[in-house]
Amino acid sequence: MTMNTLDVSGSDVFKAMHVLHTDDLGKTWTKPTASKSLAVRHEIIDRVKRPVAVSDFWPRWHGATKKLLGTGHSVVYTPDWKVDHLRPRHTTYSIYDAAKSQWAPWQKLTMPSGKKFHNSGAGCVQRYDLEDGTILLPIYFSSPEISSRVTVARCGFDGKELTFQLHGNELAVADKTRGLHEPSLTRFNGEYFLTIRNDQRGYVTRSKDGLNYQQIQSWKFDDGADLGNYNTQQHWVTHSDGLFLVYTRRGANNDHVFRHRAPLFMAQIDPKRLCVIRRTERILVPERGARLGNFGVTHVSADETWVTVSEWMQTWGPNYIMPIENKHGSNGSVFVSRIHWSKPNRIY
Repeated sequence: MTMNTLDVSGSDVFKAMHVLHTDDLGKTWTKPTASKSLAVRHEIIDRVKRPVAVSDFWPRWHGATKKLLGTGHSVVYTPDWKVDHLRPRHTTYSIYDAAKSQWAPWQKLTMPSGKKFHNSGAGCVQRYDLEDGTILLPIYFSSPEISSRVTVARCGFDGKELTFQLHGNELAVADKTRGLHEPSLTRFNGEYFLTIRNDQRGYVTRSKDGLNYQQIQSWKFDDGADLGNYNTQQHWVTHSDGLFLVYTRRGANNDHVFRHRAPLFMAQIDPKRLCVIRRTERILVPERGARLGNFGVTHVSADETWVTVSEWMQTWGPNYIMPIENKHGSNGSVFVSRIHWSKPNRIY
């Protein structure tokens, strides 16, 4: 597991990356330890020395090379640790050295030259690895002229280097929001599915080849009601017998939670209608006042899937810091929600 520290007195100020692991399927964990190889670097950008952090990092096993490959993106800060919104941004990656029990120094994915991908990255995205080792990596990119767009990049990976090959069609929204962010990809029953974050609502689309996608549509329940997810990521839990979505939403007696980002729900998807089956909805992680921010999904075995998340102890301004002692009970805990599978497909 990897986790960024968060400076709760600032906005999206991620600094040290910490690592920990378990050798007994979660019964015990090592203590979180700061990783030197995934640490903040200082780079000269626009003739100014700036801190650059790796964040939104997601480790995933790459079966073809038998390597643990983590992907995320870089965040460039001003010298006084504020996010530089006109900064260059890169997809970042690192490979875990099992023999040394440490991550290799993080690298940047080389993208095509030009302005289009000057500000692009794979932060908090869920990739899909093909049987031959090819990686389908969703990314999002923007510029001062256009709001953020989403595409899926086809990449090669030889166990040492991640290389960009090409990308599919570009998905965008024609509204006054910041655009599309944090896409997550999966494959189920021979089709590819992409779920996408937007300021106003979550979106979903499908593809036959994993690169070129249909027009996006907003997430809804099977009764036609809006799902209620907004300005927050969603991710897939994929099992041989069913496709599931993990998400947050309005309408759960959670108006006191920043952006309604708790509790964390999971429900089965109707892949033909591309909607959430309301009667299957379950709470994976409870609401305790704090938002449940960026979360990850790990396929442990055919019988078990994990969803990991931490309580994000920030709230609305002007005092953004959420105290540990609060009436709802949140205290910055890290949760590992373990999903066990049985047949017929049930969550228990």
